[in-house]
Amino acid sequence: MRTFIALDIDDAIRERIQRFLDGVRPFAPDARWVRPESLHVTLKFIGEKAPEVVEEIKRALSNVRNDALEIAFRGYGFFPGAKAPRVFWVGVEAGPQLATLATAVDNNAATLGIPKEEHPFSPHLTLARGGGSRAPRGHSQNFQQLQEKLAALPTPEFGTMTAREFFLYESQLGRGGARYLKIASFALGQ
Repeated sequence: MRTFIALDIDDAIRERIQRFLDGVRPFAPDARWVRPESLHVTLKFIGEKAPEVVEEIKRALSNVRNDALEIAFRGYGFFPGAKAPRVFWVGVEAGPQLATLATAVDNNAATLGIPKEEHPFSPHLTLARGGGSRAPRGHSQNFQQLQEKLAALPTPEFGTMTAREFFLYESQLGRGGARYLKIASFALGQ
């Protein structure tokens, strides 16, 4: 079972991002666009685990204590950077509480032998990944026209929400891309 831990986003924010995507998708037609229903803020990717290990992960995550979080979604960017973009994302702003939650999730998963994250936590919503058959390996022209169009627009604001729970998800890979199923929820602020 392929799993990860994430925050879901409110439907109103998801709808605003959908409208934004509808407007910008034509400027990067070769990119692999994320379906809006799949948008989430990843706290930790776990990977392939046996069902009995997933049960242990659920028990470990039930020990995570964190307050509910205010999260704002605004702006955009590219990983690893604008000069060699491979991922197009929406910014997530939540103050130190979100990083504290990600650290607590990471620490609890580590008690089960799941490796800790090597990179600092960088919250974002992935909207698209570069690629496509016409781009040379390691180089993406997919986002060039998109970057030019976005530079002429005001910084997008998608809204603010309160996260009151986080989820353990299963990622099911299929023909139309991955489907994400919530398999457990964990309350925040109790």
